Amino acid sequence: MKTIREQKAALRRAALERRDAMSVMARIEGSMAIADAAATEIDCGPGDIVSGFWPMRSEVDVRPLMASLRDKGARLCLPAIIDKQTIVFREMVRGVELIDMGFGTLGPGPDAAVLQPTVMLVPLAAFDGAGNRIGYGAGYYDRAIARLVESGATPSLFGIAFDCQQVEAVPAEPHDVPLPAIVTESGLRRFARAR
Repeated sequence: MKTIREQKAALRRAALERRDAMSVMARIEGSMAIADAAATEIDCGPGDIVSGFWPMRSEVDVRPLMASLRDKGARLCLPAIIDKQTIVFREMVRGVELIDMGFGTLGPGPDAAVLQPTVMLVPLAAFDGAGNRIGYGAGYYDRAIARLVESGATPSLFGIAFDCQQVEAVPAEPHDVPLPAIVTESGLRRFARAR
């Protein structure tokens, strides 16, 4: 019998293979559809801080969505890896150069302000119909969300993925943070339960 870790690794691998198999045009069109759906569904404006992510490999490109949310008055930030356990969210400001963050992604440098997101666009490798997600295996987002909640914050969480990343069921562990909503090119899906 496979361990939960092995099950997740197999589901992650299969979902990412499906995502990688999408044509460039399908990923662009899907990313634009996600931006359109999320921009109307995500309630944010002046005073909100939105954490996005710079797309790597075949990920959804959330930059159009982030631009829409900035137009509503939100401040933007991107994750920065501090060490093997921790990410922080640094402010992304127009005109300020982004630096290599590793893993093929970019982000603001160490001089950027560290912000506490009120809305989080959460990357994922796979998800199921109950809002459970599989990340990329390092647990950065689970720990970052847990730290925010421990500090008294209640960020609105929106998973971002293509439809092809959905799996039948994610074997969830106690530390996994289920998502109340996931946005795909088919639109926004809300989930009734959260553990």
